[in-house]
Amino acid sequence: MARSMIIIMLLITMLGTSIPVSAQESKDTPQPLDEKMELFQRMGTLTGIPWYYLAAINQYEKNVQKRSKNEEQDKPRLISINIPPQKWGGFLNPNPDETSPTSIDFFNGLGKDGSGDNMADSADDEDVLYTIATYISKYGFTEDDIRIALWEYYRSDKTVDIISEFAQIFQTFQTIHLNDSAFPLPLRSDYSYRSTWGDARGWGGRRIHEGTDLFAHHGTPVRSVCYGYVEVKGWNRYGGWRIGIRDLNNVYHYYAHLGGFNKNIKIGDIVKPGDVVGWVGSSGYGNPGTSGKFPPHLHYGMYKYNGKTEWAFDPYPHLKKWERNEYRKSKKK
Repeated sequence: MARSMIIIMLLITMLGTSIPVSAQESKDTPQPLDEKMELFQRMGTLTGIPWYYLAAINQYEKNVQKRSKNEEQDKPRLISINIPPQKWGGFLNPNPDETSPTSIDFFNGLGKDGSGDNMADSADDEDVLYTIATYISKYGFTEDDIRIALWEYYRSDKTVDIISEFAQIFQTFQTIHLNDSAFPLPLRSDYSYRSTWGDARGWGGRRIHEGTDLFAHHGTPVRSVCYGYVEVKGWNRYGGWRIGIRDLNNVYHYYAHLGGFNKNIKIGDIVKPGDVVGWVGSSGYGNPGTSGKFPPHLHYGMYKYNGKTEWAFDPYPHLKKWERNEYRKSKKK
């Protein structure tokens, strides 16, 4: 009997230790975002370029570039940065797929070996990040130095500004896990809206309505829908008191006809979903201070920038999705 009990206890012990180990291994399996974060931090430590700038460059390129299907099938990548062959291997290099560090140096290319395999592969995430970080480090390590390096690489003031904004967002929250969202008005408030995209507008000339109007009472809080950087705050003759926030998807969020701003928020600040940026009003259609030409409401618009041009798109589907998501979250509490 005693021997049987010992055997049973041993079996229980074995099962009890094996199951948690398996579960822990599954729990600790690196996820793509965690792998990317680790890669940014490692390359930042290795080169002295802050990890959040490397993450910002990657985020910008993710928004403006598309990978070919062949590239995705051949070698799935974590990093979205694509360095053109002419820059990677050197402008006069006859081999567009050059991987030899010696040849790349000979032709004054940027490509570097960041993985330690004696190859500078433009499709290798470590090599690409190390190359970008090494390029930037030649200009210095201050914020101004990094901005100069980015301008020399992209030759675009707007690109430099956006990457710098992304970097500040990542630095503020110390993570790249920033996918939450919020509905622009409190769900408990009295509001209504429908799809008003493309409706005709007459004041100031014939034009279409580039956004969605959310009708609510004067003073209803207006909230940021995203993690973002405050780019614009002030008066616009069409939108009245308005605020503009750029998110990590390179989308500019436009909140107009406000009755007032959150005085604690200024241009250059970082906001998160749910932060109050202002209050519903009826300002606009005239000189600064003009108000009351229409019922109080929030005009909300979304504008996408692809690295070359910026265009408006219908925010209504996003508003419905954010509203549903917030209702679900509130029910779980």
